[in-house]
Amino acid sequence: MSSVTVMHVDANSAYLSWTAVDLLEKGYPLDIRTVPAAIAGNPEDRHGIILAKSIPAKKYKIGTGESLYESKQRCPELLLFPPNYDLYLSCSNAMYSILQEYSPVIQRYSVDECFVDFDHCEKRFGRPEAAAFEIKERIKRELGFTVNVGVGNNKLLAKMAGELKKPDLVHTILSQKELEEKLWPLNVRELFMVGRASAKKLNKININTIGDLACSELVLLRSLLKSHGQLIWEYANGIDHDRVTPNDEVLQKSLSNSMTIKYDVTDKREAENYLLSLTDRVAGRLRRHQCKASLIGIGVKTNGFVRYTHQIQLPFFTDDTTKIYRYVCSLFEECWKGEPVRQLGIRLSEFTRKDEYQLSVFDIRQIEEDEALNKVVDEIRDRFGQTAIYRGTFANTDMKPLEGGINDGNYLMMGGYKQ
Repeated sequence: MSSVTVMHVDANSAYLSWTAVDLLEKGYPLDIRTVPAAIAGNPEDRHGIILAKSIPAKKYKIGTGESLYESKQRCPELLLFPPNYDLYLSCSNAMYSILQEYSPVIQRYSVDECFVDFDHCEKRFGRPEAAAFEIKERIKRELGFTVNVGVGNNKLLAKMAGELKKPDLVHTILSQKELEEKLWPLNVRELFMVGRASAKKLNKININTIGDLACSELVLLRSLLKSHGQLIWEYANGIDHDRVTPNDEVLQKSLSNSMTIKYDVTDKREAENYLLSLTDRVAGRLRRHQCKASLIGIGVKTNGFVRYTHQIQLPFFTDDTTKIYRYVCSLFEECWKGEPVRQLGIRLSEFTRKDEYQLSVFDIRQIEEDEALNKVVDEIRDRFGQTAIYRGTFANTDMKPLEGGINDGNYLMMGGYKQ
């Protein structure tokens, strides 16, 4: 097997755990990780579903994505808490900051999990298993929540190792022997990228475990599942050539923000204010990625669940909030038919790197002025918080500026780690 060493660090029951730590820090008398509890959207905000649940809640077969009504029927004493995306980003940043002390090459796979390239770091931190245990214990001690750390010869094996048993554990798959002993006995449905439909087809030809899949004829799998058959055969045999890629090396294909509004919006100006809030957020993220976009799209969902989408291809690239908002409003006017609005969304794509974009000599002065203004606004928000400076449009309204997406919240335990 490969001599490369990769770690997969995954926060256990992330949303629930992070909420629990925050509540304890603020004096809440109960650790909600020890009782049936769940993170759920507010029915009044039209998000009445379970987003995450505690381990005790799983005993009642509370499922992610099910309605609050179903969950309460199954477990009347279930404690419910609203999601706090500000908090989750702070927790994620805190975990990321600790991982940066162990490797310069980290890939954020999602808000609650990261891949760490541990290659060439053994000389400083010792054996990967020992370093993984140290990372796990530091996060628990310093941040208050637990993680699983999987150690493998590639990203796939690291992720699969981390999933073996939870919570608060380190697992390794660093040899063919470990692969065959730990992974092969598992149900084939447990393998990354094997969905319900694929598993059903595999079961029909008596492929029930990951080991069965690994030892199957590749020709048979290709005929059954085409190229996907080869991919999962490689995964079953521990083959994965995908390297750990720091997120700042990846030019994202798109950035988007959307929000479900608490009530039906029928006033055009009010809808445009929500769109401004979303634009302000997504344009700031675009600048943080050091990119400019040339394709702008919007989505509108009515209270009758009818969805309209519209987009425009610009003849230039931009990261300017005001300019993007101007096109967003134009798109909204073209696709909105006057129905009450339930949800709004914005999407930016077709990116170029900011340092690769050539300015037109005719527009250079105005663009430089716009960039200088955006830079000042971004720096103030980065230093003092997202609501430290906002547009006058929101000054005398109940609307929050920078709606949608994730804000940079304050988390008591995380103060020293906020990025």
